[in-house]
Amino acid sequence: MTEIVPRIVGLATARPTQDIHAAFVGWAESRIENDRERALFRRMASRAGIAHRFAVLPLTADGGSPVSPGGFYAGDDPTTAARMALYAEHAPALALQAIGGLTQDTSTVTHLVVASCTGFVAPGVDQIIARQLGLSPSVERLLIGFMGCYAAVTALRSAAHIVRSQPDARVLVVTVELSSLHLNRTGSIESLLAMLQFGDGAAAAQVCSDGPGLSVEAPFATTLPESDDLIRWDIGDNGFEMHLSGQVPGRIADALRDPNLVTTLAGGAPADVDAWAVHAGGRSILDAVEQGLSLATDALSESRQVLLEGGNMSSATLMFVLARMMGRPVSRGVALAFGPGLAAEGFRFRTVT
Repeated sequence: MTEIVPRIVGLATARPTQDIHAAFVGWAESRIENDRERALFRRMASRAGIAHRFAVLPLTADGGSPVSPGGFYAGDDPTTAARMALYAEHAPALALQAIGGLTQDTSTVTHLVVASCTGFVAPGVDQIIARQLGLSPSVERLLIGFMGCYAAVTALRSAAHIVRSQPDARVLVVTVELSSLHLNRTGSIESLLAMLQFGDGAAAAQVCSDGPGLSVEAPFATTLPESDDLIRWDIGDNGFEMHLSGQVPGRIADALRDPNLVTTLAGGAPADVDAWAVHAGGRSILDAVEQGLSLATDALSESRQVLLEGGNMSSATLMFVLARMMGRPVSRGVALAFGPGLAAEGFRFRTVT
């Protein structure tokens, strides 16, 4: 019996056009009253490995950023309702922009899997996308919400399970995140450093059982003990409040020194892996993975480039990294992402024809 190997045969990404990184850094510094903490924030921002982050938020009448006078964040903190109204408008549009970059024919799609944790709307983003694409009402839909940065793994893993059970399936996988909707007017350096990481982005992939691409195999998942409070999103009256503990990189590095976990995720020695698609959650996260697995200094170069060009786009980020690997031969690859829990999820991949 022929083995069914689910694979990503197409992958496209999209970002908004407005670069808000420099404006945010200046705004954040103005929020910090303590001179020592302000200098610390400035130093950490310069070392973050991020040059650009993009936002769907509209420009002001005179072309200013969301934190400029007249911008979305110029006055009091916007309510969660106001933020969700923008999510309902912009999340489907950015997702459709990513889907438009696929060379595959979406009219043959049988299943739609959408992951997003930065907003809620009903009918869901999945239904809006399906309607805008003109997909058949019989297309099966799955909406993965509020799982955080590793949700791309969940989405691709779900697509792979569908293809294994229905080899003729054509699964469209979409991740779309609008993290820029959740800025808040804090003066806490820890909160500002967390917000410093995030930008908006979307990605789309087609997963099926035939054609050249990258396989989705050997999925794995684990949750680190006593780590529930290290990464959290709390829904408040003024957006979703991110809590990102400074302990996260150290806990990840320690976990990756466990030989049993390493064997599970790598299928052997890390040195034998020729493609590491690691979620670009931040420079310190990538440093922790590199150190914990004793990787070569260039092993995570694709992840670092994605971080540099767009910051952490939550669940979409891993898809951006995988997109950079679609055109190169891979004999043993590992996709790995982290998120609330503190959980680590991933899968192995290789080039298939």
